[in-house]
Amino acid sequence: MTKIIECIPNVSEGRRSDVVEAIAAAIRAVPGASLLDFSSDASHNRSVFTFAGDAAAVKAAVLAIYERAVPAIDLRSHAGEHPRLGAVDVVPFVPIEGVTMAECVALAKDVASEVARRFAVPVYLYEDASANPARKNLEDIRRGEFEGLAQKMSAPEWAPDYGGPAPHPTAGASVIGARMPLIAYNINLSTDRLDVAKKIAAGIRHSSGGFRYVKAAGFELKDRGVVQVSMNLTNYEKTPIFRVFETVKREAERYGVAVLESEIVGLVPAAALHAVAEYYLQLAGFSADQVLENKLRAAE
Repeated sequence: MTKIIECIPNVSEGRRSDVVEAIAAAIRAVPGASLLDFSSDASHNRSVFTFAGDAAAVKAAVLAIYERAVPAIDLRSHAGEHPRLGAVDVVPFVPIEGVTMAECVALAKDVASEVARRFAVPVYLYEDASANPARKNLEDIRRGEFEGLAQKMSAPEWAPDYGGPAPHPTAGASVIGARMPLIAYNINLSTDRLDVAKKIAAGIRHSSGGFRYVKAAGFELKDRGVVQVSMNLTNYEKTPIFRVFETVKREAERYGVAVLESEIVGLVPAAALHAVAEYYLQLAGFSADQVLENKLRAAE
């Protein structure tokens, strides 16, 4: 049986194309690892890579990322809109085909141990890989960011799962775990009012009373003169894209602000886009079997 694991590392570099390209090349060079997508955001100063393969190939590709990123990224001089804890900030493993969540959890722990040993980067486990309720959510682990990491790690309750009791001096710490697929989805607003984006984000995210499967924050995209509601949709079936978009649009209108555009970072399940088409076109009795590519793939 084919075994496919998806991995979506977030790296704290989105402005130096040579560093980003070197990381992409390192992933491509790993036999059995398929680099599916990568993108960078200069305002966030962050890049997201998406690749897939079996456990051995995915592990080798992650370690290759660390080999390139740790010497190249110094968080002491790093600045960007997106919160970050480490040079290689977060590494999630996602079961896609022929793989259980338990296998992804085991892989996350194996990789975390190797990262701490080889690169002296402390690692926190998160989501399904963590047995600690205080460390399930990424935002809880990352709170305080790199600048507050040394003080945070000095508290016994924030000792890392792997590695020493202090951050790597330039690469900080990493968060590694296993989870189900999520959609990184951003909505840009045609205003420079950061307070509007932050109020909308607070209204829709689960932690402050919004949608159960939405994590959100408001950011300023200074180079464009606009603000962004940046989100992770952790269950697109129970909280679909169109519901989030319509809510953000309505909330923005309360402040006299329009939606400029929205964007998906990385890859997205086809079913999530099918749901959007069905909603906005008011399709009656629509089925994914009506999508030509799906039908051809099934026939093959």
